Order: sequence, then structure tokens, then C-alpha cells
Amino acid sequence: MTATERREQLIEIARGPFANRGYDGTSIEEIAARAEVSKPIVYEHFGGKEGLYGAVVDREVRRLLELMQSALTSGHPRMLLEQAACALLDYIEQSPDGFRILVRDSPIGSATGSFVSIIGDVASRVEHILAAEFKARGFDAKAAPMYAQMLVGMVGTTGQWWLDAREPAKEVVAAHLVNLAWNGLAGLETTPTLRTLS
Repeated sequence: MTATERREQLIEIARGPFANRGYDGTSIEEIAARAEVSKPIVYEHFGGKEGLYGAVVDREVRRLLELMQSALTSGHPRMLLEQAACALLDYIEQSPDGFRILVRDSPIGSATGSFVSIIGDVASRVEHILAAEFKARGFDAKAAPMYAQMLVGMVGTTGQWWLDAREPAKEVVAAHLVNLAWNGLAGLETTPTLRTLS
């Protein structure tokens, strides 16, 4: 095997253990044994477990970002919402181990982590769409960043649930996500207040 082929092999072999047991539950010994190489070979390519884990995470981040970026094309805001929901569910369906790796050590509620940074990137793109839509409807565009986080967080959390549930079908889940998000947005109050605090 060439050095490049060996590196690719180790990344692919490491995906399963990192997805199933996370960073702490996976050892270099296990990965080396699965690849039928010595531990020094793994260290030679990645410097250690942290380097290997970083390479696996980077690969998954690129895959998900590529899907998201190609999905968020121009169009009506509702269509963009549909595209974002479908892109995330497509990624989960195509790469469940990859999604597990991204969310296992960086849950949606945390301030750091690869999945959080991807969600933040998508939210910033959605924010601009929402700001324009808010202005057109007479809402305060300053609230757009907060609503973008809410929408993207809802899709991400639903994706985590669907990763294991897998029912209903992906298209049904996406349709329900868009239904709640879009129709909820369609009925927005210009100055929302909590009725229990009035």
C-alpha cells in the first residue's frame, strides 16, 4: 500500500469505532489491529489518536458542508428551508457513522465542536434569507439571527432523533420539519410576548 492508501484505510477503519464508542472509547491498538498494522504505523500517519480523530472529523465536516452548500441554492425561502432539511437527512442516511461522530462529542447544545460549527455556518446563511423576508413582511430584521438559530437547531435536533428512529421516511420527516417551520413562520406576531407574564 502507498502512504496515501494506508492513510485512507486507517481513516475508514477508525470511523466505525469512533462512531460507536467516541474518542475516549476507541484505542490506537484497536485501530491498528483492525488495519493489521503496528501501532507505530498509525502514529507515523497521524501522530496519535487525536490526529486520527481530527482527520476523521475533518472528512465528515467536509462531506456535510459540501451537501449543505450544494443544496442551498437560490429560490423561494420555503424551498431553501426544504433544501436544508433534505440535505441534512440525506447526509444522515448516506453517512450514519459520520453523523454519529459529529454529534457524539459535540451535541447541539454545546458551544464548541464540529457539528456546532456546521450548524452555525448554515444558520448564518439562513440568517440573511430570514432578514430579507422579515423586512419584506414588516418584522424587525434584527431578530433574524435568533430565528435562524432556532430553525437550524430544530432541523439538527430532529436529525439526531431520526438517526436512530429512521421512521417515518426521510421525505416525510423533511415535510413535517418544513411544515412546522414554515407555517410557524407564516403566523409570526410582529411583537411576540409571553401571555403568562402579561
